[in-house]
Amino acid sequence: MKQIIVGLLLLSLASSALARDKAGLDNQIRKLTSKFEALQSKPDKAIPIETLRKAQGIILLDRTKAGFIFAFQGGGGVAMVREPKSEKWSPAAFVSATEASLGFQIGGQQTFVVILLMNTNAVRILTDSDVEFGGEARGTAGSSSSGVEGKVSTTERSVLVYDDRNGLYGGAAIKGGSLSLDEDANQIYYGQYQTMEDILFNKKVKQSETTITLAEKIVQHSKK
Repeated sequence: MKQIIVGLLLLSLASSALARDKAGLDNQIRKLTSKFEALQSKPDKAIPIETLRKAQGIILLDRTKAGFIFAFQGGGGVAMVREPKSEKWSPAAFVSATEASLGFQIGGQQTFVVILLMNTNAVRILTDSDVEFGGEARGTAGSSSSGVEGKVSTTERSVLVYDDRNGLYGGAAIKGGSLSLDEDANQIYYGQYQTMEDILFNKKVKQSETTITLAEKIVQHSKK
């Protein structure tokens, strides 16, 4: 019995390793793109056009752990920033997220979150080794993002958080948690070790086709 358990563990580890190739990471970006599109197709959940247009950075996260309290334990996604002069989106940096509760949720209902970085200071925190976003996020709590759009001034909010269940989250709903560079994923994807700053700000890597598609979708939903 012990040998069977060990064998299953080794098989699981091997499967995880195989999934962490460039094709698998491209597929992860495609899934995040599809979930972003799905979020934007819901009038009562979608990020308002003007808000998305003003965002200087964006983080798309998918959680992997279900629970009564929503948590990003074991979850991750990608971060991108907008170049101030050209307004073009950068290549994607893969990130992993520590546990971060976003209010009480019934397990399994919420799977996708978009974090918008609304100014230069908020964007630059991505260069920190661990990005603490619990204390920075602000907003007006409500079940409908369109319903609270008039109450939210993006020039006064450094970070806004949207999810695929409730729309815009209030700052009080976010408790702790941090993001960090997923070094292994980025090394696999770009062929060598790259820092967050290299990927997002220093133009050390080129955009992939899947990242270009994601950027195009963000731009489209900033203009509709």
